Amino acid sequence: METTYQLLDGKKISAEIKQEIAAEVNRLLEKGMRRPHLAGVLVGHDGGSETYMASKVKACEEVGFTSSLIRYDVDVTEDELLDCVHRLNNNEEVDGFIVQLPLPKHIDEQKIIESINPKKDVDGFHPINVGRLSTGLPCFVSATPKGIVELLKRYNVPTSGKHCVVLGRSNIVGKPVSQLLIQKGYPGDCTVTVCHSRTPNIKEICLSADIIIAALGQPEFVKADMIKPGAVVIDVGTTLVPDPTRKTGVRLTGDVKFDEVAPLCSYITPVPGGVGPMTIVSLMSNTLLAGKGLTW
Repeated sequence: METTYQLLDGKKISAEIKQEIAAEVNRLLEKGMRRPHLAGVLVGHDGGSETYMASKVKACEEVGFTSSLIRYDVDVTEDELLDCVHRLNNNEEVDGFIVQLPLPKHIDEQKIIESINPKKDVDGFHPINVGRLSTGLPCFVSATPKGIVELLKRYNVPTSGKHCVVLGRSNIVGKPVSQLLIQKGYPGDCTVTVCHSRTPNIKEICLSADIIIAALGQPEFVKADMIKPGAVVIDVGTTLVPDPTRKTGVRLTGDVKFDEVAPLCSYITPVPGGVGPMTIVSLMSNTLLAGKGLTW
């Protein structure tokens, strides 16, 4: 059975949200407040991290934020990085900041994350923000899960009483998005099953899902024989795979085999242009909250 699917267009929705944020920034300026300031810390020259940080700086320009970028070479010491975090924590001109992950192996990522002031932790990775999320308290929600939920909301996708299967248990996507969708209210009130690399019967579980959120990092893992007709599919995967037909020799591929899965869906996200733009704009949304002093 085929359905007529609708694309969950993250590019379109993120552009709308950027306009809303820019309008809010103008209102802040009219009240005599300053522009929200997002700082980023980038270690080394990892291609993916460089690209992500550049897109964050560009988004800040588009919405009218102040942004600053602090760069370190890959051999920066853990103490130097901790000093940088403490300076940003104490800088009243900086509303929120991010330390771009992954960090070099000689630096303890968790130690760096825990040193960030939770009220400036616009990435939502600090244990205090994670704990507040799990108990339904106001907090900074990490950007990708926040973006996914906002996309469902903007398209009025029904969630109450639905069975949502989350593929992946990462701290960045799988765990927090399952926490968001299990909570009372909309978008939420789902029955959530989290699957991972040790789940023996993933296909059978997926076939019972009304909503699938694929965040495994395995290209084209989700295929048509795993989809119940009419399901909603959110593809978080972004893996570069070889493609000799492209000038670059590679293409960005999600965790879902789009061409064969899409005809079965009611809603599906494209890759690229689905969850990715929502992640960036959700970081902007968190920074706006920090700039207004509305944390908790």
